[in-house]
Amino acid sequence: MLGSQVSHLAIPLTAVLVLGANEKQMGFLGAATNLPFFFFGLLAGIWADRMRRRPLLIGINVSSGVLIGSVPVAAALGFLSMSQLYLVAFGMGVFDVLGIATYQAFIPSLVGRRRLIEANSKLEISSSAAIVLGPGLGGILVQTFTAPIAVAVDAVSFLVAALGLTAIKKQESAPSVEKRLSLINQIREGLGVIWGDRRLRLIMACGATHNFFLNGMLAAIYVLYMVRSLGLSPAAVGIVYAAAGPGVLLGALLAGRIPRRIGVGPTIAHMQTLTGVSRFLIASAVWIPQPVVLPVLMAGEFLLGIARPIFNVNQVSLRQSLTPDRLLGRMNASIRFLMWTATPIGALAGGMIASRVGLPTAVTLAAIGGLVAAIWVYLPTVWRIRADR
Repeated sequence: MLGSQVSHLAIPLTAVLVLGANEKQMGFLGAATNLPFFFFGLLAGIWADRMRRRPLLIGINVSSGVLIGSVPVAAALGFLSMSQLYLVAFGMGVFDVLGIATYQAFIPSLVGRRRLIEANSKLEISSSAAIVLGPGLGGILVQTFTAPIAVAVDAVSFLVAALGLTAIKKQESAPSVEKRLSLINQIREGLGVIWGDRRLRLIMACGATHNFFLNGMLAAIYVLYMVRSLGLSPAAVGIVYAAAGPGVLLGALLAGRIPRRIGVGPTIAHMQTLTGVSRFLIASAVWIPQPVVLPVLMAGEFLLGIARPIFNVNQVSLRQSLTPDRLLGRMNASIRFLMWTATPIGALAGGMIASRVGLPTAVTLAAIGGLVAAIWVYLPTVWRIRADR
């Protein structure tokens, strides 16, 4: 996670600062990262259910390290291009799709279903440490050594992660998916879990709307907006991203406490609303005096840091608790497929819209979409949920 946070900043900065990417190219880069959800999202769940999950995760980390490591190598040899960044972004997206489907299916077998919120909260706490340190470290590395060198840190981190996974000694049970079922029937079975439960359908709709506007449209142009519209340096961009870290830590600590007070459904809904509010702070930065731009952006990231772990811990735990173990991989992959296929479309839209109406207007439209996403989970079916099972 630490290395990926460095790369999350260093890859777009490589495109902007080293290769001089424009709005449309940044949109294509954002789309390339998320297109794998469309092509491999449903298949990832089948693989996660048909294979032992720890060896699969180790292989994913090793392969990711090799792929992302090609960026600094190509830069050193003078061959780096936007085409390579598109291919690397697509490949890393493939590994991300498979890796997340696998680890989310792996967790219940390690901790049991009654401790899912606790386990997912602890994972968010470790993630928060990466978010605190990663962007700041990435900004410093980019400013001091160049962006491709910063990407090399991510390559090393994947190899370290693979070694860490070898330390998990708990024995996995044999995969229980029925291999005699056809591929289509296995995919249909995974999608059926989502369509058969209105709670999961509404969470999926919220996630898809959020991803189109914020993880797609806004994320594709965010670095460009900060560098060109707001005039921030790479180090300042890193500081902005790092401001989310303390919020993530606070959110992870509160992820289990808030639903005990107000219920899982209201927690999910309110955190999506807070997400939209945080993005409006980002959009407002272009209209305020320059000396307060950085604090306002940091405040927006801090609020986002609080909202997303609380939202994610509760919606992921709810999904896991509602799904039989043999279907966990396919359920996770199916819902992520339905949520995240909106992201590359949003990224392309963000680049196109920004090129026509300007970066500040495009960022404002994305923030509005973040608030609209909350409507789905304020509906009674989700709002009335008071426990994660």
